[in-house]
This record gives sequence, C-alpha cells and structure tokens, in this order.
Amino acid sequence: MRIVVVLLMILFSVGSVKAQPTEKIYLSGKGSDDMMSWDFFVTGGMNAGKWSKIGVPSCWELQGFGKYDYGFAKDSVRGKEKGLYKHHFEVPAAWKGKVINIVFEGVMTDAEVKINGKQAGPVHEGAFYAFKYDISKLVKYGKHNLLEVTVSKHSANKTVNEAERQADYWIFGGIFRPVWLEVLPAVHISDISMDAKANGTFRTRFAGGKSDKAAVNIYNAHNQLITTAEANHEGRYYTAQFTVHNPGLWSAESPYLYRAEYILYKNGKAVHTVSEKFGFRTVEVKQRDGIYVNGVKMKFKGVNRHSFRPESGRTTSYKNSVEDVLLMKEMNMNAVRMAHYPPDDHFLTVCDSLGLFVIDELAGWHGHYDTPTGSLRVKEMVEHDRNHPSVIIWANGNEGGSNPELDSLFGQYDLQNRVVIHPWQLRNGIETQHYRQYNYGVGNFENGREIVMPTEFLHGWFDGGHGAGLEDYWTKMWNNPLSAGGFLWDFADQGVVRKDLNDSIDTDKHRGADGIVGPHHEKEGSFYTIKEIWSPIFFERREITPAFDGKLNIENRYHFTNAHTCTYTWKLKRFTVANEKELTGKAVAPDILSGRKGVLQLSLPSDWTSYDVLYVTVTDKTGLELFTWSFPIATPKQKAVELVNATTATNAVTIAEQANQYEVKTGEVTLLFNKADGLLQEVRNAKGIIPLSNGPVVQEGVNNFAGLSYAFDADENLVIKSAYHKQKSFNTLQWVVHTNGWVQLTVNYFPDSLHTKMLGINFDLPENKMRSVTYMGKGPYRVWKNRLKGGRFDVWTKTYNNTETGENWVYPEFKGYHADFYGGFINTEGQSFAVATETEDLFLRLYSAKWKTDQWHNYEPWFPSGDISFMQAIPSIGSRTQTRETTGPMGLDNIYYDYEKDPARALKIVLWFNFSSRQ
Repeated sequence: MRIVVVLLMILFSVGSVKAQPTEKIYLSGKGSDDMMSWDFFVTGGMNAGKWSKIGVPSCWELQGFGKYDYGFAKDSVRGKEKGLYKHHFEVPAAWKGKVINIVFEGVMTDAEVKINGKQAGPVHEGAFYAFKYDISKLVKYGKHNLLEVTVSKHSANKTVNEAERQADYWIFGGIFRPVWLEVLPAVHISDISMDAKANGTFRTRFAGGKSDKAAVNIYNAHNQLITTAEANHEGRYYTAQFTVHNPGLWSAESPYLYRAEYILYKNGKAVHTVSEKFGFRTVEVKQRDGIYVNGVKMKFKGVNRHSFRPESGRTTSYKNSVEDVLLMKEMNMNAVRMAHYPPDDHFLTVCDSLGLFVIDELAGWHGHYDTPTGSLRVKEMVEHDRNHPSVIIWANGNEGGSNPELDSLFGQYDLQNRVVIHPWQLRNGIETQHYRQYNYGVGNFENGREIVMPTEFLHGWFDGGHGAGLEDYWTKMWNNPLSAGGFLWDFADQGVVRKDLNDSIDTDKHRGADGIVGPHHEKEGSFYTIKEIWSPIFFERREITPAFDGKLNIENRYHFTNAHTCTYTWKLKRFTVANEKELTGKAVAPDILSGRKGVLQLSLPSDWTSYDVLYVTVTDKTGLELFTWSFPIATPKQKAVELVNATTATNAVTIAEQANQYEVKTGEVTLLFNKADGLLQEVRNAKGIIPLSNGPVVQEGVNNFAGLSYAFDADENLVIKSAYHKQKSFNTLQWVVHTNGWVQLTVNYFPDSLHTKMLGINFDLPENKMRSVTYMGKGPYRVWKNRLKGGRFDVWTKTYNNTETGENWVYPEFKGYHADFYGGFINTEGQSFAVATETEDLFLRLYSAKWKTDQWHNYEPWFPSGDISFMQAIPSIGSRTQTRETTGPMGLDNIYYDYEKDPARALKIVLWFNFSSRQ
C-alpha cells in the first residue's frame, strides 16, 4: 500500500507540472492602488453628460462623477444615475478553442455587459457578488475587442434596493472591484468545494467536464507534498476523501494553511490544474451549549467591518485588507463580521493567512432580496467564499433583512454545511439580538437557554460605546457558559472625501461617526480599552506595595495557545524633575494551558521600590504586543512631597486684608482670596496674571465654606482656613502658602445626594488662554467611568485641540477626564504653573467639549462647571443605542452620601500649586 501511495504521489505531482493552470488576465487594476483607465460617461450629478476617463476599479463618486448618497438621503437620484463604461482589449489567436470567461468581482448595482456590441448574458443584479459570462463565442481572436458595461447605481429590482441601497451607510455606483479574463482549457476544473476537519479528514467535490480522471495533491505550509489521491467520478462531479495524520490545525491563533492541488486528465494527459489554500478545522454548534472550533468552546472577540476607504469608497486593495486585519489583531480581536455584504476576496485571503474568524454575510439591511434574486446571490457568495477556512458562519441578511426561504440553499453549495444565522434574531439556537442592555430582563445573558452571540453590541458613536461598557459586558460574556462573545459596531468611521466639497471628509454628520478608528484609521481611546480588555493574557488587579514579591496573577484566555509561547518583559521607571531613569528585564514565560490561571514571577532588583512605576509587556509568538500594563509604585503623596521639597528658595509670606479679600504675597507671586468663602480670585507673578481663578468650587455639593481665619504656623507658612459647622458649613477648605513658594489646598466635602454623576472641585481657566499640559498619570487618552482601561501611567504632554471624536480626528482629544493624575504643568498663553496632588485616584478634567446627542439622549456626556477640575468621581457615557446606565454597573451613577456630615468621613482632595515664573 505504501508503495502504491508513493507511486501515485510521483505520478500526479509530475503530471501537475505539465497541466495548464487557469490564466487570469486583468482588464482593470487589481484594487484602489492599481486602477486602469477606461472610457466613462455618467448620466447625472458631477461631470455628467460627457465622455471622459475613469479609473477601474472605483466608485465613480470618489473619482468626481455622479452624486454622493447616504442610504437615507431623501434627495437621492435613485433609479436614474447610470454609468457607461467602454474598454478595448485583445484576445490572442492562440486562445481559440479555450473557454474565456469575463469575471466581475463586484459592480454596483445592476450591470449589463456587452462584448463587441452583443450582450454577454442577463443583466446582473446585486453589487457585492462575483459573476462571470462565457464570452468564448463573442470575442474576436487575434483582434481588438470592445467591452461595454452599463451600470445602474440603483437596481431595477426593488428588492435589491431594499437589501443593499436603503441602508445606514454610504451608497456608491461603479465597477468597484476588479475585472479579468479567465482563460481555461476546453476541459477544465470548476465548482471546487472542500471540507477539511480537525481530525485530518479531507473531503472535496469538484466538476471536471468530459475528462478521464482527476487527482488531488495536498501540500503543507512548506510546500511539501504529503498525500495524494485519485478522485472518484460521480455524474458531473469528482469526489475525493482521505485522511492527513496529525494535521496542523487552522485557527485565528495559529492559521496553519495547506494547499490542495487539483489535476484533471484527458486522454491520459494532464490538461488543467487548480490550487487552493485551505485549513484543517472543525466548527460545531452544540445547542444550549456553545460554538466550538476544533473542539474548544469559543468566545468571539469581534467587530463589524465595512469595505471602505475615504478616497475610494468601497473599492479597496490587498494592502488595505492587511491594514484592517492587523489593526483588528492589534486590538486582540479574533473575529470579524462582514457588514453588510460579502467582502473582497483578498480580505478573506488575509483573514486566512493572518488569522481571524469570519461571519460572511449575504447583503440585506432592514430589507431583503426576494427568493429568486436571493437564491442567485446565495449561490454566488457561497461558491466564491466557501473554501476560506476563516469563514465559519454564514449570515442571512441583517436586522430584518433575512429571507428565511434562502437558508436551506447555503448548505446546497457548501460541503461544510456551516451554520446560518439571522443577525439580531434567534436562529439555529444562536441568539444574536443587537444592543441588548446589560440587564436585559427575561431571557437575558444569565437566564436564557440559547447560545448568546450578539452580532452587534455597544454601538459606537463619537466617543461613546465600543470601549465604554465593554469591561462590564465582557466580564459577563466571559463567565457565562452560554455566551459565545459578540461583535462591536463598528470598525472605522465612514467618512468620504468629497470631491464636490474641496476634498473635505464627510461622515454624513452623526451617521458615519461610529468607528473605533477614524476614516484613515486614527486610533480613538476605545482602541486601547478594547486592546486591554480583550488581551488573551489577563492580569488580575494588583496594588504594588513594599511587600510586593514580584508575583502577578494572570489568566490564559487564549483558546488554543499556551501562555509560555508569549514573551514577558518588565521595565522600571523613575521620574524626576531633571530626568528619567529606567531598568528593564525579562521574565520566564509561565507554562499555563489555555483557560487556566497561573503566576507570572518577576525578578526585580532589590532597589525596585525607588522607582515610580512598573510596566509589564506581553507580546505574542508573532511579536505583536498584547498590551503593556502599568503598576504605579510611588503614591501621589510621595511624588508631591518629592516635588515640593525640590524647591529650596525661601521667601517671606505676607497678608493684607482688604474689604472683600485677602492679598497674599510671597516673592514675586501675589494671590487674592475671597474673605467670605476662601475662593482664589486672582494669581499674578512677575510675568503677569496666571488665568486660574474662582476655585475651588465643589461639584454636586454646596460651596458653604465660611468663617474664614488666618494665622502663621511655626515655620512661618500662612494658613487660611474655613470653620466647620455640621449644618451651615460642613464643607471646609484650607490654603497654606509656604515660604518656598508652594501653595497647598485641602478641601473636605460631602456630596449633596446619594447618587452623583461627578464629584470634585472646579476652577476657571479661560479656554482661549490654554496652550498645553504636561502631566503624570494615565494617558494619553481621556477616560469615562465605564471606560477606564487602556491607558498607561507615564508623563504625557498634550497640546490643546478642540477635537470632537468622529467629527475631526486629531487624537488624543485634549478635553475630558484624565485618570490617575499625580501632577504636572498647565501651560497657558505666556504663563505656566505647576500642580501636584496627594490624593489617590484623582482625575484631571480639562474643559467641556461641544457634544452632539441623539434624539433619545442615549449618548449624553456630562461635564462639571468651570474649566478645569480635580475629580474623585466622573460620569460614564452612553452609546448611540443605549444610555450609560444600561451598559452595566460601571455606567451607573456614583454613590456616596454621609448624612451625619462626620468630618472624619468627608471626601478629601489635597493639591499643591506653584505659580512662580521661574519654574
């Protein structure tokens, strides 16, 4: 038997060298970065009514033709706008006797194709599906040929428009994916379908025309022939089945690919060969249990992705696909859902090679194809995409755009018979309902019996959603055995470059601004939140104290990968006024199986407590950083004392009482305080006025500072303080003006209610005076109460900007809340002052952005009064589809209230200021 197998391998592998492969001759470019010029005429909109040139493939709006339309546009020229294409090509005389197909990978939306004036076949309906015509009898061999394509932006078929055009996204027209000639021998291979299981079983079915025999060779990732088999002939199809022992398995974590080579014989001669890559993997849906890949229950960390770029619309490139997949994997995602149509073939190819699980979706938004039309589109989609190992689930439309009559057709064309879901509905035991609230009620995450996998959740909008609420949701998803994870909406802001608006980027206002990254993949704060929460190596919370023994508890949240395949490095860093000090090291990778917990042991030097922060970085086996975790070592009080003690100058402090204020001087600095309530009214130094004033004002509490008095302490520092009274002045403040120039503020206060959105103290600092800040703390992105993860503790410098997330894309945004504030410098017009704190877990708030909201007020960001604030509690944020409170416990109000007004239980903020011009 072994000799027979070897002989077969030699026979078929030698034969394949002589067989003709399929020839692919492009008539267009291969993508948005490789267009070919064709003649073009558009009937309406920009540059209409005249023949000119256009790049193919492209969306004609992005080339300066026609009219820009969002799916809800009321003034859309639906049904009227058409594009006429002409292109000349040659067919060599040597091709006579071969089969010549013209292939279109995607045309929006109806396409009528003519070759030399004769129609190639029926008008193709539907934008996102590859289709072909046999033009062997229409072409002129050895001569020039004329290709004419009439493209209707909107279909003559009402149901195509309902499925594809009337939707919440930009709609375009054009030959937006490549066009090529497929040249085949008269007898050739077609209609290949594969099923490669994790146990090594390989089945395949393919058509071979009037041939004698066929064979299949299997090559591994090193292009080594590992097995071969002669196929059985059954009707119009060949079939083959055999087993590869101990195969390398395909998954998103280890995307091991094999290659199947098909060889067709006629009259004893190899006449045609086709190669396709595939992966051994098994996908199972176990009812009331979960979705399994290769025997492992999955938690999909997914995102929805449109085929989109600002300069080219739906026309993309292989390079774009690589960029998208790498960004998703950088966020530690393992899955992607196609929204809301099948993608370019190269996107699935990249998912195969780099590793992402894919939900491949038949087009349909809130409308769907009729059954005759949809039947053809299912056939085209499945036959085009079925052999990609990354595709593990078929989706039949979206949010009511599912035609149940089409479900059975998927399995007819798919040898693997993948499960079919209806996004936002319950189908085949998988509950995919969109945007369910954290506490959903009847049939929620905890009480339902079906597999729960929302194909859309946490709808991002401007800065809300995505990362905001994800930690609460993911904790529930991770710990619920019936949860299979979910898919965020969505990957990138859809902003188009408007040729008619001076090349500005248009997101159709609120409609397109719902990405984790911007139109050009600018990273929002949620990008890093997702990256930390979805890290497959999870770090348990740990406070670093002098007793720290170098042990960190971790959990391996990979599905298939041992934690020892990752690399673990640490870095100690110390910040001083003059410089920084760093020390790095590498930890031994712990042997922790997937799904298990263990310990990461760091071997730190004996003087590690002299540093300010410990970083631990984990990179995967490909060198991709999973995340860098920050563990502060020094407390804010330690750093504040260090900073204050570094100032050795000494100046006498004087105070003068005026009618309504105290005038305090120390060196070049003059401070004015209100005598009635102790608020800072003005600050001046040798350079002039520092524009900080009117503070501290208590947020969501009463400013009942009263009974002010002053005195000098034993060190000749001036102390101004208010008096405590349980009913009338239970909130107190104290200013201490030190002889070294530092000014210490202590505020003890009580919130005015049980539930509060935010707590802290505010100051005025006119926005037009602000230039930048340099601060020590978590950054550089702002945070919300329900989006605290993703930052890194360091020293950050942020220049003022007025960015509104999703409307412009200068990131990180300047305005907002910044976590774990230790201190820094506020740089205003011509002036700068220092501020530090002794209070742990303090937030620095910088101004209030001008926010848009929706008609339901789901996305409702809250900011305190004043301009800059020092906060002990901050608000959460909602999303486009949910209020902040419905995203989980972190989205709820802050709770603190002491009706006794016991001073020992008051909230306390301690700040230090230095207003000297000689810092």
